Amino acid sequence: MPGAPELFERFGASRVLMREVTKTLVAKGMISAKARVGTQVLPPDQWNWFDPDVLAWRARVGLDASFVRHLGQMRRAVEPAIAALAATERTPDHLDRMRAALAAMRLAGINRHAFAKADLEFHVAVAIASGNPMFRSFASVIEIALGALFSLSSPDRPDAIAENVARHAAIADAIERGDAEAAAAAMLAVIHMGSDYMTGSGNHELSSVRPQEAVKTA
Repeated sequence: MPGAPELFERFGASRVLMREVTKTLVAKGMISAKARVGTQVLPPDQWNWFDPDVLAWRARVGLDASFVRHLGQMRRAVEPAIAALAATERTPDHLDRMRAALAAMRLAGINRHAFAKADLEFHVAVAIASGNPMFRSFASVIEIALGALFSLSSPDRPDAIAENVARHAAIADAIERGDAEAAAAAMLAVIHMGSDYMTGSGNHELSSVRPQEAVKTA
């Protein structure tokens, strides 16, 4: 990175502010600042991807196939376990929240932003129902990225919307029955469906959509 004098001149910021910015970026794993070496930008594989700011900044740049693939891999590894735990820990209030999100998905219809918002609310409701604060934090951390992703992968045809809602309802039904295995399988099916949509009819949007608008729906 440029030296401190150049940064002061470019951004018109005080030395105190620039030091705070540097500390923040170091804490997020984005840069390394060492005496006699200077400040260097670190490769993305060293960034703290569970930091909400890092995810938000990455989403504003735009979604690409690599980012979507990595997010999908993480979701497949974690969300089925969240749904399975929710099947053993859910309360009537948790189920009510899931059903409310499902109703909102139905009402949203082909309004992709509204549908994505309701879709995200459903997944957050499942995370809350797990009773595990770490799973809830996981959902909170990736809400921005999922909000952008869901706005791109949401169906835009009545038949596809009905199928999407039905598959989400299958998750809620399994959780309500206390069937952990079925809840995990239903969650995995929903994730696969979203991935199929992104790599099929919706794939062209990855290179054309700047997700600032999508982030607003999260």
